[in-house]
Amino acid sequence: MTAPATVFSRRYRALSIGIVALVTLVGFEYLAMATAMPLIGRDLNGYHLYGLAFSGSMAANVIATVVGGRWSDARGPHPALWTGVAGFVAGLLVSGLAPVMEVFLVGRFLQGLGGGLFQVSLYVLVAQAYPSAMHPRVFSVLAAAWVLPSVVGPAVTGFVAETWSWRWNFLGVAVLSIPAALIMWRGMPMPAGRAGEAMGRAFLPRFAWAVCAAIGAALLQYGSGTAGAAVPLVVAGLVVLALTLPRLLPKGTLRAARGLPTVIALRGLIAGSFFAAEVFVPLMLVQERHLNAVQAGLALTGGSLAWSLGSWIQGRRPHARTLTIRLGATLIAAGICVVAFAVVPAAPVLVVFAGWVVAGLGIGMVFPTLSVLVLELSAPGEEGRNSASLGVGDSVFSVVAVALTGALLAAYGNRTWVYLTCLGLLVVTAGTAAVIGGRFKHRREAGTMEV
Repeated sequence: MTAPATVFSRRYRALSIGIVALVTLVGFEYLAMATAMPLIGRDLNGYHLYGLAFSGSMAANVIATVVGGRWSDARGPHPALWTGVAGFVAGLLVSGLAPVMEVFLVGRFLQGLGGGLFQVSLYVLVAQAYPSAMHPRVFSVLAAAWVLPSVVGPAVTGFVAETWSWRWNFLGVAVLSIPAALIMWRGMPMPAGRAGEAMGRAFLPRFAWAVCAAIGAALLQYGSGTAGAAVPLVVAGLVVLALTLPRLLPKGTLRAARGLPTVIALRGLIAGSFFAAEVFVPLMLVQERHLNAVQAGLALTGGSLAWSLGSWIQGRRPHARTLTIRLGATLIAAGICVVAFAVVPAAPVLVVFAGWVVAGLGIGMVFPTLSVLVLELSAPGEEGRNSASLGVGDSVFSVVAVALTGALLAAYGNRTWVYLTCLGLLVVTAGTAAVIGGRFKHRREAGTMEV
């Protein structure tokens, strides 16, 4: 009797190794950017453009996600995927060789475009290349690909930047991306023709809304860390997003209508609550408990390892979807509650560390499950569009949560009540996800989006 195929069995080995390698390098670049940015700002005399290095890449990612989803549905995942890989590598080279901050920002924009195209087309590639029964384990492996960058990334990038130059963090990832892409290419299935509508004028309104949403998210992100003009920028960003998001997400997403809209809403709520709380963990450990940056970073490392464990768990229980989502969201809410004990001097620091491990376990269970559900609830030819909606919701909800809590912190300072208020809002957000966690179940066939 033939053993069932696995993610790394001979048939899928090259494809899986190439994908994991590229995802790992994307994660490493993300952490390299965050770690090395203070040195980059100093060397390129660009502290006045510091925020744009983050918001510009994020805006490009939102636009590319929408474009990549439509492109993948119309022509299959191959053109968008390879364009994304090429754009990502080109952006790394431009950033690594940048003589001035303005050129560095161009590189960051290219990285955002390339990363967005790659990530959304990757979902369509998974749908085509792997049988549906393997999807939970494929996404579990992709989630685990972020563990190594999370554990060793900050230390490695810091060492490289201090010992040689921050430029080698970008150039090194660019060089390593080439063999990873070649390995993936060897294992990719032949391009399959698509009968979907060609890219053309019908797509232009959606593209325009994507550009507006990217601008709104960038305004919100930039405004939350800008003195003086913060309130007008934040308000403008929220208004723009309120107008554009309903045009980019499935109908009913913002009210968690049954089916696919709930999956998109869940991804946004979970991402927003977790990633906004992640900002506060090292901040509170340094400011309130007087740990150094390395010690505080160990809490994030523990969360990353727990994320990998949670992904492994959901891959072994692929059919318990409602339980997995509700339990995972509850663990995130509970973990954030425990993290709040950082403001209590008598509470051991290890309690805070344990809280973030619990939250990491929760998001590891939920994220891959939602990725699988998006493919299951997509009709043939809609995988790209729906995966793009998942990516847009993920990015924009995270930006909103981080920006609003960051603006509150910037306005009132590092006070106990501010920490508790911000974390309390994020607990409510995760708790909402737990409550609506079963609404992805649909009474109709896959691919429909009933209100």
